[in-house]
Amino acid sequence: MTKKETKAENLKLDPEEMAQAGLHFGHRTSRIHPKMEPYLYGVRNSVHIIDLTKTAEKFKEALAFIQKLISEGKTLLLVGTKIQVKDLVKETAEECGLPYVNERWLGGTFTNFENIKKRVEHLKGLEKKKAEGEFEKYTKKEQIKLNKELEVLETKFGGIRELNQLPDAILVADMKKDHLSVEEAKIKGVKIIGIADTNINPTLADYPIPANDDARSSVKYILDKTKEAILSAKLKVKSEKQQPKT
Repeated sequence: MTKKETKAENLKLDPEEMAQAGLHFGHRTSRIHPKMEPYLYGVRNSVHIIDLTKTAEKFKEALAFIQKLISEGKTLLLVGTKIQVKDLVKETAEECGLPYVNERWLGGTFTNFENIKKRVEHLKGLEKKKAEGEFEKYTKKEQIKLNKELEVLETKFGGIRELNQLPDAILVADMKKDHLSVEEAKIKGVKIIGIADTNINPTLADYPIPANDDARSSVKYILDKTKEAILSAKLKVKSEKQQPKT
C-alpha cells in the first residue's frame, strides 16, 4: 500500500455510526442481485442486511482512490439525481470544488462531450451578456425568453460548467437510477465509484461501496466521509506546495 493510500486508512469509519445512518439496510430478499451476496450479513424482516465490516473495507479502498486522484490533480465528478439526495450532491461538490450532475443525466454527457461543451459555452455566453447589460437591448418579451433559456441551461449544465474535459472518475449515488452515467463512463474509460445497494450489481463499479442508496442519511454519511477525504488530500497538497524547496 502506498503512502497516499495509507492516508485513507486514517479516516474514521465507525460501523456503529454507519448503522445509525442506516447504511446496512438493503432491499427485500426477493430483489437481491446475486453478486451482492458476499457483502451480506443476514436477513431481518425479509430485508437483507449489509455487512458493515465489508462496507468499511470497500469504502476505505474507494476513499484511498479518491485521495490519490485529488493528490494527482485529477477530476472527480459527483452524480446523484434522486430527489432525496440531489441537494446533498450539489452541496458536497461545491464545498469540495468538484463538478456535479444532480438533475437528469443527459445522454451523451460523456459519449458526446464536445457537443455538451458547446452548450456550456452557450450558457457562459448568455451569462456574460446578462452581466454586461446586453439583455436590456431586447424587448421585455425577448428578455423573458432569454432569462428562461438561461435558467434551463443553468439547471442542465451548471454543475459541469468548469468541466473542460472528461473527468477521471465519477462517484454515483445510485447506480440503478443513474445507470446511463455508469454506462457512458465505462464506454469512455472513466473510473466508477458507486454505492451498491443489495439490488445492484457491484461489479458495475471499479470501487463499489456496499450500502443503502435510498436513505438520505446513508448517502449523506458516504458523501460526508468523501468530503473529509477530499479536503484532507487538498490540504496535504497545499501544504506540500508551500514547503520550501531544499
